[in-house]
This record gives sequence, structure tokens and C-alpha cells, in this order.
Amino acid sequence: MHQLFRLVLGQKDLSRAGDLFSLDDSEIEGSLTEALEQIKIISSSSDYQTNNNDQAVVEICITRITTAIRETESIEKHAKALVGLWDSCLEHNLRPSGKDEDTPHAKIASDIMSCILQNYNRPPVMALAIPIAVKFLHRGNKELCRNMSNYLSLAAITKADLLADHTEVIVKSILQGNAMLLRVLPAVYDKQPQPINRHLTELLALMSQLEQPEQYHLLRLLHVAAKRKQPEVVQKCIPFLIGHLKDSTHNDVILSILIEIAGYEPVALNSFLPMLKEIAERFPYLIGQMARIYGAVGHVDEERARSCLPFLVSQLASMEHSFHHILLLEIKSITDTFSSILGPQSRDIFRMSNSFTAIAKLLTRQLETTKARSDRSKSLALHTALTNDLSSEDGEVVESGDTRASISLSEIDPLGQGHDRSPFKGDTDGSQLINSSVSHPSIIHIESENLPETVKENYQEETPDTTSRPVEYHDKLYLHLKENLSKVKAYAVEMGKKIPVPDQCTIEDSVRSCVAKLFFTCSLKGHYCLYSKSSFILISQEPQPWIQIMFLFQQSLFPEPLSIQSRSVQFLRALWEKTQAEGAHSFETAMMESTFPQQKDLDQVQLHLEEVRFFDVFGFSEAAGAWQCFMCNNPEKATVVNQDGQPLIEGKLKEKQVRWKFIKRWKTRYFTLAGNQLLFQKGKSKDDPDDSPIELSKVQSVKVVAKKRRDRSLPRAFEIFTDNKSYVFKAKDEKNAEEWLQCINVAVAQAKERESREVTTYL
Repeated sequence: MHQLFRLVLGQKDLSRAGDLFSLDDSEIEGSLTEALEQIKIISSSSDYQTNNNDQAVVEICITRITTAIRETESIEKHAKALVGLWDSCLEHNLRPSGKDEDTPHAKIASDIMSCILQNYNRPPVMALAIPIAVKFLHRGNKELCRNMSNYLSLAAITKADLLADHTEVIVKSILQGNAMLLRVLPAVYDKQPQPINRHLTELLALMSQLEQPEQYHLLRLLHVAAKRKQPEVVQKCIPFLIGHLKDSTHNDVILSILIEIAGYEPVALNSFLPMLKEIAERFPYLIGQMARIYGAVGHVDEERARSCLPFLVSQLASMEHSFHHILLLEIKSITDTFSSILGPQSRDIFRMSNSFTAIAKLLTRQLETTKARSDRSKSLALHTALTNDLSSEDGEVVESGDTRASISLSEIDPLGQGHDRSPFKGDTDGSQLINSSVSHPSIIHIESENLPETVKENYQEETPDTTSRPVEYHDKLYLHLKENLSKVKAYAVEMGKKIPVPDQCTIEDSVRSCVAKLFFTCSLKGHYCLYSKSSFILISQEPQPWIQIMFLFQQSLFPEPLSIQSRSVQFLRALWEKTQAEGAHSFETAMMESTFPQQKDLDQVQLHLEEVRFFDVFGFSEAAGAWQCFMCNNPEKATVVNQDGQPLIEGKLKEKQVRWKFIKRWKTRYFTLAGNQLLFQKGKSKDDPDDSPIELSKVQSVKVVAKKRRDRSLPRAFEIFTDNKSYVFKAKDEKNAEEWLQCINVAVAQAKERESREVTTYL
């Protein structure tokens, strides 16, 4: 042991204790374990709690030791001695005195806790520290308990396995009021579900007493539990979840859990459908998730299918939400499973893709017809059983009556391909391709107010009462697609996982040529969605690859090949002609000569999406089968992003300072991204006074420094452009720069979405 440590600890010389800070960390690093063992002997003496000199010596020595451990990064080398001293504190009184002042041993435990807390991500240290940390939870010291809870929460993120054996102790601490530890339970549930299941009812009873973050962690626990498919857990969960659905703070998270349960235990939700219907009508933005639950219950048997369909169809007719496509797909899935509900001609209904209201009316009429037919059949069967003398001729009369009562769906022209439909040749300046996509890839929807007059007339003529019979157009495009239909559909499915399909496309003239203005929105539109009211807008100098992508996507949605007379094809052709150079191939010729886009075009599209940081705020969800925003794909992060004052990310960045054109330098500052602002201090410390913040709602774009401007001094730089200024920042490495870029882009989208909602509310 270093001689100064030997002197100070051996003689308990307070006058020399301060000299320890004059020594270099590397000079004393080899003595730290021995020093900790000597401190353990001193603090265990019978008079330590009353000896102020000894307490002061120990306090100074522990501060010097923990500083040296931190600076030399030698925690693993000295962890055993450090945890041994920590453990020895449990043998003494830790409860605060009447003045709310920590006891001497509580101070030691707190100082060691701070050192260990800084190294929560080192498994060898965690393996030693966690068994001791859980013992502090029940020692009557609230501050220590809170610090231990922080440590265990961090440990759960890094190495949850080490906490599993202590699940029972953690649950009991939560039930005694230590709600912070709720965030640990989802991480340990898979390893130790039994202790949690035993106390699940008691844990659920805490919901009303919890703060919002703890409520969220309790719901996360239920989501993890629901995935294990345990019937006894499901029975406890469902009434609780339904009861809290009316709370708009968590209803989208709760519905995600119910959807999970509906996937394997739909019958358990059957009796709650009336309550779900009431909530869907109260919160229209939840209808997409409600539809999936109704769809799951509707697949149980035909009786439940008939009881679920009226709600789905009624919502299909409503224009107060944007979930028509998921509703249509759920309805189709149910009626395909139980084909007798709509009859053999039901497929034609779902090809009436230009009017959801028309489809809803047809479905309503057909459901009423089949219900009446079913009622007559039941009545007839009962009458037969009672009289037993009904002739077979009566049965024929009933059968012929069925035929007259049914709707002849084949008489409707579902794709607008009748002989009397004129080709689309209108002015394309106002042409818009609208695709209200939700959590399933969806059918194209053309809004009539955007159509040229000639098309509007045709669009409005197409009603459920149309009597012209469909005619197959064997044009060249139709025949080409017919030969390649399976390849096109397979290609579109795979392509759709890598490249998103825009919800809206307009063609605009620019100085050199025309450009495509593409609008992307989130398919789920959850409670914290980044793009439920606003859109991610992309300006592309290469419109034609995008038009071909949209064309392939449209074909993938239809069971039959599209023809040049199909309304969706007419719209895409109009967009194409707007971009077409003189003498170039027509739309149909181009689609036939190159069925799929060139790989270099797709690479360019992908590169453009990366350059505009599209993938920071959007990602393809395998579970939903659609592109969703960052918040909807990561609901567990919504609480952090939306919590006022809670930093999304913070740390040091270098800002480029430009005094004159020929003098440029980098200044290190401390930045905090929180709420609607990027805050930065004048100095390197987070405690320095604030400088003027960047308002995120004013940010126009965030970009990596262009490669042509990159040199060895700018490998990690990015720029933020506002409406009146630009900033250049540099992170410590490329990984850190990526973290900042994604967080800033998510926060900017969140700020603009919040602003859009406020404007909508005001209007």
C-alpha cells in the first residue's frame, strides 16, 4: 500500500488525508484494494459511529479511491474489495436519524454506489454488485433505495439475466411503494415469470397510483406477459386493459397488447367487443387497431364473423378517419374464410376500389340479404321439423326466392373498364395520386375533387347501381401483366420492404425539367405518431422510377391484371406523360419493355432516401407489413421523446465558428436535445449558462456534410438549416454523429407534427 495511504489510514491522520489528492492516479492505483480493506476494518469498529475523526478520514479516502478508479478505469480490478466494503455497511444501521441525516455507514454505501452506478454496463462488476444492491432495497433508507433502483434499472438494460434470481425481492419492493423498479420487470419476466404472475393482480392495482412513465412500464410488462400465451395471465389482463382504454395516454399501447392476445386467444375478447366499439367511436385514430381485433374475433367461427362484420362495414362507410384499407382487408379476410356470408360473387365487391362508400353500401345490402336468407332457412327448418310434411317443391320455391333476393355483383364494373369509359387525357397539372395506406399495403383511392372534369363524371357515374357488365380488355398491357402477374406481385412485396410507396404524388415544373413531389405518411397513426397530420415530403429529380414503383405496387393489390383502362393506370399514365421527353416511349410501352425498374434506378432511389435521412424517421415494420414512423415502430421510446424537459440525447459537440472567410475554428459546447429545442451552453459543461436555442419547428433540414466537402477533418460533421441560419456540428465519431442525426430528425418531425396538430385544433 502506498506510504501516504498507510500513514493516513494507519494513524487515522486527518491532517494528511488531503495530501492524497496531490498524488497522481496511476501512482496510487496499485494500492486501492488494500486501502479499501483497511477502510472496512476502520468502519467496522465499535466506536466508528461516534468517532468524527475516523468518519472524516474514511470519507476523504473513499472519495480519493473512487476518483482514481474512475480515472484509471480499474473498476474490475478493485470491484471485489469495493463491493466487500459496500456489503459490510449492511451490518450497521442505515436508517436516517430524526434530522433526516444519513448515518455514517449510509454515507459510505452512497459513495460506493455512485462509483458502481457509473459502471453499470460491466458484467463482471454487475455480477458482484447486484446481489448486494437488492439487499439495500429493504433497509429503510429511501435515498439508498432510490439509488439502488436506478442501478438495477440500468442493469436490466445491459444484463437482465443477473437480476432474474432476485425477482421476488424486486416485486415486493415495488409493492411497498418503490415504483421505479417496474421498469425492471419486463426485462426479467421471460426468466422468472412465476413471482410476477403470483403478484400480478396486486401490481395491476397500483396503476392509478403511478406516474405516467411507471404506468408505461407496467403496460410493457403486460405486453411481454401476453406474448407468452399463458391463459391465467390473459384472464387477469383483459378486464384491466379494457378498463384503461379510455385513457388516451396509453390506449394505443393497450391496443397493441390486445392485438397480441387476439392473435392466439380471440374468444377471450368476444364479450368485450361492445366496449371496444364504444371506444373506437370516441377515438377514431384507434380504428385501425380495433379493426385487427374485430378481424381476429371474426375468424373464430361464422357466428362471430357475422357479429363482427357490421362494425367493420359501418366504419368503412365513415370518412372521419383514414383506415379504410385495413378495414377492407379485414372484411375481405373474414368473408374469404366464411364464403357463405356474401356468396360466390363476393370478390367483385372488393374490386370496387374507387369508392369505399359504394363498397360499404354493397356489403351492407349483401349482409342483410344473406341474413334474411339465413333467417328464412332457419324458419323453414323449424317448420319442417314441426309439420314434417313440407314438399320438395316448397324447397325449390325458397331456392328461387334466394336467387331473386341476392345482389348480382358481376353486373358492377369494379375497375371502371366498361366500353363506355373514355381514356384519361386530361390536364395533369392538378393530377394527384392518393394512396391512403395503413398498416396493410392498400388499394388506390382517387379523390374526386382532384380529377379533371371528364374523369370526375366517370368517377361519379360509378355507383353500386351501375348495370354495365365488366369486359376484359385484352390490350397489350393487360396481356403482358397476365403473363407476369405472379412475378410482379412477388417483386412488389420484396421491393416494398426496402422502398416505401408514397401516399401522394404530384408532378411539378422546375427550371430544368419536371420533378416529382412525393408525400409519405405513417400507416399506423398511433397516439405519438410523427406523421398523422403532416407528411414527409421528398422532391425527386427522377420521377419515372417512382411512377413505375407505384404502378407495380398497384398491380400487387389486385387479383386480376390491370389494363390501360384501369383508373389507377390512367392516373399513373397521366403522371408519366407529364414527365415524358419528346419522342420517348409511352407509359404502356415503357412498362412492357422494362417490367421492373433498373437496379441502378432503385439504388439511386435508395441513396436519395438515405441522403434526406428518410430512414431516421421511417422504418418497415415486419409485424404490420407496412412503413411506419419511428414513434409507431418504437412505442417504448415515446414516453422519453414526449416527456417535457426529458433529454432525448445530450453531450458534447464541436460547433464550427466562422469569424472571417479565411479563419474557421471548432468550439466544443454541451448540447441538450429536449422538447422542441436544441439547447447549447456557452462552454463545455452542462452547467454553463444557456446560449440561444435552436427551435426545432424552424428547422428546414438536417444533413450530413456532402462528400465533396468532406476531408480528413470532417468525417463526422452534419449541418442544421433553419429559415435564417445554418449550423455545422461535429461529433466525436461517426456512430455518435448518426445517433445525433436520428434523434434530431425524430425531434424535428415531432415538433412539426405537434405544430400541425395545434393548427388543426385551432382551426
